[in-house]
Amino acid sequence: MNGTAWDRRLSVRGDGKGLVGHAGAVLLRKCADQTGLTGALGAVFARLGGSPVWDRGVVLVQLAVAIALGATSMRQIALLTHQEQLFGTPPSDSTVRRVLEPVGTSEQLQAWICRARARVRRHVWQLVAATETGFPWLQVAGKALTGWVVIDLDATLITAHSDKQGASATFKRGYGFHPLAAWCANTHESLAMLLRTGSAGSNTALDHVRVLAEAIRQIPDSFRAKIWIRIDGAGATHELVEHMKGLNTTRRTVRFTVGWKITETDETAIAKLPETAWQAAIRQDGEVHTHAQVAELTGLDERATLWGVRLLVRRVRPSARDAAQLTDLEKKTGFKYAIIATNLGPRGLRGIPGSHQLAFIDAVHRDHAEVEDRVRTNKAMGLRNLPSKTWNVNVGWMLAANLAADLDAWSRLLGLHDDPELARAEPPTLRYCLWHLPARLVCHARRRILKISATWPWKNAFLICWQRLCALPAPT
Repeated sequence: MNGTAWDRRLSVRGDGKGLVGHAGAVLLRKCADQTGLTGALGAVFARLGGSPVWDRGVVLVQLAVAIALGATSMRQIALLTHQEQLFGTPPSDSTVRRVLEPVGTSEQLQAWICRARARVRRHVWQLVAATETGFPWLQVAGKALTGWVVIDLDATLITAHSDKQGASATFKRGYGFHPLAAWCANTHESLAMLLRTGSAGSNTALDHVRVLAEAIRQIPDSFRAKIWIRIDGAGATHELVEHMKGLNTTRRTVRFTVGWKITETDETAIAKLPETAWQAAIRQDGEVHTHAQVAELTGLDERATLWGVRLLVRRVRPSARDAAQLTDLEKKTGFKYAIIATNLGPRGLRGIPGSHQLAFIDAVHRDHAEVEDRVRTNKAMGLRNLPSKTWNVNVGWMLAANLAADLDAWSRLLGLHDDPELARAEPPTLRYCLWHLPARLVCHARRRILKISATWPWKNAFLICWQRLCALPAPT
């Protein structure tokens, strides 16, 4: 059988009508409109005054949709040109620039936008909690952290391939920017992000405090009673630790785990640990880790008393790549050590059996490694490169990228929450299955109908997501 005859009597023409590429944009735009995000942003920009031709909230949402579809520059807002019959004529790249620039120049505008996003997020979380699957409480080590919202802080690097305002040498000998961000581990939303120069420090306490404060403000009041904050070693500064301890009030419980740089004092304490003090660690699925152990270091380490925290130490057999970085103690004992600091007491979390165990606390902190997935998602959503030479425009672009990540997350939580394949899919996968799906737009009986292929494997997921988004109640 000749498998190369498929193109016999086939020709290709460019005069098709009524065709819509990237039809998944209707899901993202519907999510933004139905949750009230478009209207909320429009109202914020209206406070700036003036009589612009474009609703600047619509422009920002349209840009976020384009970024979710894969746009990497302001010029690629033209990606939506072929959807003019759906959304109308898209704004030009110069219009987009005029909308983004004020975001970086006005702290007042940034504060208004943050409050608007928080109001919309409160409505979205109420809708998510009302779905069949409910709010996505974190599952760690076989236990559900019901009632706890987990915030992950981490910094990343954005390479600049040309000279841009604010770009500078990074600690990894690159060149670009060093933003700091906070994500919600429950919903995978980008809660707050601070654009910083490439030379910004990894453990700058002031930046961490600022981003953390903005992230907490994004969490709805009804979900703010129990918060767990996770940070890597960059969070081990006196100022930040004291700030997080001070976040506890009579109505709010805040627990944190941060990485800890090991000093000679810590190694001296580790050397005093008897072999019986070590307990088997557990994996994320709750199974015993056969090659890792954890122990309590608090009573033996004077730094724990100085900082007012508990110290937990973990040991594993070093890998070959760790050999060159081992300390004398690690070479002597044959283990590589890592310490985390926490303010979680020995009684654990109320209502979660076993949460007092060292292995559980260690597993929860190690789950912080998933923040790398959030970083990768944000870079796939427009933050692999900052498109402008101007700092203020790049601050606005970063906001649009965060809105794109939120729309992606909300569409999953509200429309695809019971689809195990798509609910946790990577952005390229979701683009292939839904966002980039082609369709035909037809008119019948004074109605517009968007038709997608009857044989597309993810047709039902697309239709169900659309129906669920259309049925969402308007925000009050």
